[in-house]
Amino acid sequence: MKTLHFDCFAGISGDMCLGALVDLGVDREALTTELRKLGLEGWKLRFEKDQRNGITGLHAVVDIEGSTDHIACDDEHEHHHEHEHEHHHEHEHGHEHHHEHEHAHNTWKEIRGVIERSGIGEGAKKRAIAIFTAIAEAEAKVHGSAADEVAFHEVGALDSIIDIVGTAIALDMLKPDRITCGPVELGGGTVKCAHGELPVPAPATLILVEGMPVKTGGFNREMTTPTGAGILAASVDEFTSGADGVFKILKTGYGTGTRRMEKPNLLRVSLRETEKNSTSAAGLWDTEILTLMEANIDDMNAEEFGFLMERLFESGALDVTFSPCTMKKSRPGTLVSVLAPPAKLEELRLCFFRHSRSIGFRETEVTRLCLERNMETLSGSFGEAKRKTASLGGKALRSKIEYEDRARIAREKGISLAEADSLIRGMP
Repeated sequence: MKTLHFDCFAGISGDMCLGALVDLGVDREALTTELRKLGLEGWKLRFEKDQRNGITGLHAVVDIEGSTDHIACDDEHEHHHEHEHEHHHEHEHGHEHHHEHEHAHNTWKEIRGVIERSGIGEGAKKRAIAIFTAIAEAEAKVHGSAADEVAFHEVGALDSIIDIVGTAIALDMLKPDRITCGPVELGGGTVKCAHGELPVPAPATLILVEGMPVKTGGFNREMTTPTGAGILAASVDEFTSGADGVFKILKTGYGTGTRRMEKPNLLRVSLRETEKNSTSAAGLWDTEILTLMEANIDDMNAEEFGFLMERLFESGALDVTFSPCTMKKSRPGTLVSVLAPPAKLEELRLCFFRHSRSIGFRETEVTRLCLERNMETLSGSFGEAKRKTASLGGKALRSKIEYEDRARIAREKGISLAEADSLIRGMP
């Protein structure tokens, strides 16, 4: 299994992420070609070799037409977290530059339209939308507004659109089987916001990192920006505590930030391959630590349970089950069990309290073992359908056509699920 791992020991921002992914091996020319499909004019993307504390990496830079400055893709480490149609970049030397783009796309609704109408690949398009959605929803919570109407000043700037969409394209080009991340350094000190001077992390960043393993105080500056946190929130499959088991390092890349400090301002990413050992069980399957949330409930009806399950899955639950149980005073009840990934734990806790009648639930840390899974798209007279294959030790064990595709084809052709399955698999 090929894993892309983020090591955010000095935090993460958009320019650091894009630089690190290109340093890891993403073809910069192919990346720029894809970005041109956005249909936006007035920018040029380049990558500069740079060093931080003796370690060489790449610095992603966007040149904006009509500007005398070279703007880092995500120069948020010094920005004023404001949301208005004019955007400001405050650089290390302390003064501000004001860049007004005539055709700026500032609201999430406008930005989403640009991405949806573009010709970039579907995988990259979905990931870019997911990153922007995560940031927009966080900003909406901070400002008490609708996500569609959130007006970004930094994230809506042309350079930051290139930054986020470029990251989505780069991740789609690398095509890792999964993405992992260790503890995320948030930094320290204060940050200037529209609300005044607030302690790090910024309000939107604080919402975006809910459920992630984080640390503070390693730096006396803002180290993880809203864009960086949004990339992690929308892309990472598993957050780890640092004990990542046995793996083989295939390649490493570094993205440099804009600051020069005593500690290296770098983001490190690596491609890893899980070791497979045919003579022992080690490495034959994936192991991850999850949280099992449970509650016994005896005062909800069937409709309420159905709605609870829907909302739990929408909030990121990996599995939700209802089991009959006997409660005190011999009352029949229902045991609600929810399997929660670390990154979604806080959101699922809130969902549990909001949409069930339980006034408390139990949490237990559990270990889940699962086979390696690969998804492929099959094409034929039926259109397209996805097939999931489970493998043990690198050998295919069993496969299954996704239910949604079987059901869609069965409805379209007026046949049964079994007949749709046979049609997709090419069986008579």
